[in-house]
Amino acid sequence: MNALSRHYPEYLMEAAGLGIFMISASVVTALLEHPASPLRQAIVEPLLRRCIIGIAMGLTAIAIVYSPWGKQSGAHINPVVTFTFWRLGKIKRWDAFFYIVAQFVGGLLGLWLVAVVWRDAIADPAVNYVVTVPGEAGVGVAFCAELIISFGIMLTILFVSNIPKLARFTGLFAGLLVATYITVEAPLSGMSMNPARTLASAIGAQTWTAIWIYFTAPLLGMLLAAELYVRLKGRKAVRCAKLHHHNNKRCIFRCGYRGQ
Repeated sequence: MNALSRHYPEYLMEAAGLGIFMISASVVTALLEHPASPLRQAIVEPLLRRCIIGIAMGLTAIAIVYSPWGKQSGAHINPVVTFTFWRLGKIKRWDAFFYIVAQFVGGLLGLWLVAVVWRDAIADPAVNYVVTVPGEAGVGVAFCAELIISFGIMLTILFVSNIPKLARFTGLFAGLLVATYITVEAPLSGMSMNPARTLASAIGAQTWTAIWIYFTAPLLGMLLAAELYVRLKGRKAVRCAKLHHHNNKRCIFRCGYRGQ
């Protein structure tokens, strides 16, 4: 309760962050994939549509990281990112718990809001609540793909955020990877890396196909990335759990920058 009363603003910011991400994903996907959309009719090449969606979602992720809320909460907007930083000793147990709860709630609320306002578009089979399911290559490929992209983004975050000259660009690197993954990897697994994001879509679409992948593969991938980073650089090399730290917002984590 002490953590909740002191740090509830950060929890709400995490919920809002993933909610905004879900709203953006739903609206952008509907605009580019709904059969009645002029954009869908004008852009017939699926790869190009995915590229545009990827750019839009990469920019959304970047905007969240560098927003006032993202600078304060750390802009995890992903339970697996939070769990990995907890595993690295950067987040206290109850803060990690409330972050994860907030992220799941925020994802659900964001998708629910779009469904209320724009139900016909978001429910269309071409959009289907932006659900993430394995592609034609199958469950095994989807699992491996989710593991690889999760490993890649977490390792990038750890390396870039802990290099002083590059740390302020962490959000840009993460956004670039999100854009690239949606463009290239989405046909394999739907490109999730985020169980809260996948669960929100699954509830809306009532589609549960191989949902276990999106709870296990991202977790395994990010934990492996953390393990590799610690073996290469040492646990003390991880300074903080924020993606953007050097700002005037408070930091609630076990922060290596304190006193500097």
